[in-house]
Amino acid sequence: QVQLVESGGGLVQAGGSLRLSCAASGSFFGINDMGWYRQAPGKQRELVVGITSGGDTDYADSVKGRFTISRDNAKNTVYLQMNSLKPEDTAVYYCNAELLQVYERSFGYLEVWGQGTLVTVSS
Repeated sequence: QVQLVESGGGLVQAGGSLRLSCAASGSFFGINDMGWYRQAPGKQRELVVGITSGGDTDYADSVKGRFTISRDNAKNTVYLQMNSLKPEDTAVYYCNAELLQVYERSFGYLEVWGQGTLVTVSS
């Protein structure tokens, strides 16, 4: 069984910073794309930023210049450094990853989600 475990959420004042972490564990043979999504109350889940296995990134316009994603492949972990936080960044943040599964005669990527971590930015 594979899982993603997130940490680092909490309450912060506007202008402050938080760092989220997401570690993959269980049985898998590699990790392809990883990313962070968020879902604010009453809104749909949206992509915050994604990162490929090669390190290419894709940020939502709303977080460009403020958020930075990074990954440590040796630790199977992805991070999200969030600076200059705004009240509109308040949401549950979810980690997402494609984990390589190898079967008897085939292989494929299993998309896995973390449990979510709440980020609250007060004004």
